[in-house]
Amino acid sequence: MEESKEKGENEREDDKPRSRQSKRNINKIVKYHEFEDENSGEEDNVRPRGRQAKRKRGESEDEEFADDDNKKKKSNPSGRGRKTKEKGNIEIVDIESDGEEKTKKEKNVGTKKMNQTSSDYSSIDFSCNKSTIDGKTWNFKISSWNVGGLKAWLKKDGLQFLKYENPDIFCLQETRCSESKLPPETKVDGYHAYWLMGDKEGYAGVGLYTKVKPLEVKYGLGIKEHDSEGRLITAEYDKFYLVVAYVPNAGRGLVTLPKRMKWDPELRKYLKQLGAKKPIILCGDMNVSHQSIDLANPKTNTRNAGFTQEERDGMTTLLKEGFVDTFRHLYPEKTGAYTFWTYMGNARSRNVGWRLDYFIVSERLKPQVCDSVIRSQVYGSDHCPITLLLHM
Repeated sequence: MEESKEKGENEREDDKPRSRQSKRNINKIVKYHEFEDENSGEEDNVRPRGRQAKRKRGESEDEEFADDDNKKKKSNPSGRGRKTKEKGNIEIVDIESDGEEKTKKEKNVGTKKMNQTSSDYSSIDFSCNKSTIDGKTWNFKISSWNVGGLKAWLKKDGLQFLKYENPDIFCLQETRCSESKLPPETKVDGYHAYWLMGDKEGYAGVGLYTKVKPLEVKYGLGIKEHDSEGRLITAEYDKFYLVVAYVPNAGRGLVTLPKRMKWDPELRKYLKQLGAKKPIILCGDMNVSHQSIDLANPKTNTRNAGFTQEERDGMTTLLKEGFVDTFRHLYPEKTGAYTFWTYMGNARSRNVGWRLDYFIVSERLKPQVCDSVIRSQVYGSDHCPITLLLHM
C-alpha cells in the first residue's frame, strides 16, 4: 500500500546489538522484496536505507503501524524491504516502479524467499454449503481484494483467483496504474471492467469486474480532494448499490488522520443518500481494525494508523446508521482472522495481521447473507481477498 502499513509484530535479528566483529561480517544477504504499499504516504518506490544512514540524516525509523516490541525495536520506515541473513555473499535487489525486481549484484548465492507470493489454488476449497437464516442457499458471489499494485499482482498470477473463485462481481483496490497503462491481460472474458485511477501515477486506484452490466456506474464521492485520488466506484444494480472503496490511511505518525476524519462523515452522508433508494453493499480496504479482536497486537497500536480511537469510532458510527459488518455478524468471536500482514518479520506465516478489508451491507440485506469468507490461503499481495455469498 502507498501509505505504508507496518502492522504487526516484527522481530528482526538485525535489530539486536552486535559485536564489533559481527558488524564487520559481510557474509550475509540483503534482499529487497517487492512491496507496493499504500501507506508510505507519497509513493516514491524508494528502497529501504540502512539504519546508520538514517541516524546521520536524523530520519525516524518508526512506522505508523507498530509491532509488539515497538518501544524496543526499530523497523523499516518505508515498509518496503527486509534484510534476510543467510550464508553467502551479498545480493542487492532493486525495485522497479511497477514492482519488478531487478538484480543489481548477485554472487553465486541461493536466497530463500520469506514471503510467499504464489497460491496453490487447487488445494483451496472454494465451495460453500452455508445458507441464509431461513435455509436459502447462495446464488450470488462478490469478491474484493487490495491487490497492492495491479501490474505486480498480475505477475503473481492474480487473475487466477477469478478463475477459481468465479465471483459475479470482483472489486479491486490499490491498483496504482493509470487507465492508459492497463496491461492487455486486464481484459477478462465474461466481465465488464470499470476503473477509477488517481491523478497521481502509481497511487491508490480502484477497479470493478462484473458479469452483469450495471444500470449505472458513478465515480467518486463528488469531492475533489478524495476523487482525485481514485478511491470509490458505485455500481447500481436492480436490487442494490455496490460501492467499492479504498479508504484513506491515517499515515505514518497520523499525518493524514485529519484527511481521514473528513472522509468518514462524507462517506456516511453519501451512503445515506444511496440507501434511501436501494440497499447497499460496501466493500474494500477500510483501513481500520474495528475491534481489538481484529488485529494481533491491539495494545501496542492504539495510537497507530488503522487502530486509533478516531478511526474505530468512525466505523462504529457507520454501523450504527443501519449497516452490518458481515464477517463479525457471522463470526463474532473468531480470532486470528486477518486480511493484511506486513511483509516484515515473516508476519503472514506467523499470522500476525490486521483485518482491514470488509463487506458491509445494509441491515435489510442481512437476512440474505449466507457467508463472509477470508481467503487467507490466497497470495499475491500483502492483503488477501475476501468473498461475500448471498441469496439475492
